[in-house]
Amino acid sequence: MDLQLTDKVAIVLAASKGLGKAIANTLSAEGAKVIIGSRDAEELNKTAQDIRNLTGNEVTAIRVDVADAEGVNEFVKQAVAVYGRIDILLNNAGGPPFDKFENFDDEQWQKAFELNLLSMARTSRLVLPYMKPTGSGRIINIISGSVKSVLPNSILSTTMRMGVVGMAKLMADELGPYNITVNNVAPGFILTDRIKHTLPKDVDPEEAIKEKTKSIPLGRIGNPEELAALVTFLASEQAAYITGQTIQIDGGAGRSIY
Repeated sequence: MDLQLTDKVAIVLAASKGLGKAIANTLSAEGAKVIIGSRDAEELNKTAQDIRNLTGNEVTAIRVDVADAEGVNEFVKQAVAVYGRIDILLNNAGGPPFDKFENFDDEQWQKAFELNLLSMARTSRLVLPYMKPTGSGRIINIISGSVKSVLPNSILSTTMRMGVVGMAKLMADELGPYNITVNNVAPGFILTDRIKHTLPKDVDPEEAIKEKTKSIPLGRIGNPEELAALVTFLASEQAAYITGQTIQIDGGAGRSIY
């Protein structure tokens, strides 16, 4: 299937490793012109070179902290200056810490809000002036399976991700006339560094992972490349009629019916 992504310009955030890196690599392999951002400039530049080596396509690396308003504004300006347009925005950010509700103070709530909700609203707003005139665009948010099924100690993450779900639904209404789609991808148990934060602290990590897979119908942990394939489809022309949705990718682990 030709996803018609050749020469489309895609911004991928939190792309120096994990899900962001896998998504950037897959988009590049499909011919998109990828601009990646994250806080660690050294790791980001290494990732850009890794993707160039794998796909043979050019990748632009620009350092950015998505929780820094001024920095994000400058990042978008620099990104636009590279190719003159933006067709795809992949919103992604590291998750907040896990713990019980009563253990988080106002400062931690504020940080979670700025990192996992406000950052996505801000970046989406900043790219709209470049998408709307073209009559097309894709905004895709990486959130969490916790918006569909309870994940213990994820109070900060769940609260902010639920905000993104509501935001995306209303954005889909507003941006539909411009053929800009807005969707969320909600990963379950995917093999990234963040897995260790979801595991019980008093259990051997390998044993905890084995125990977790027992509740997954497919009987295994997902790979970042599998999530990247879904995101790449949502970024494509073939997904033009999908908007305002939150799509789980969890091997069937989610037990909600709707």
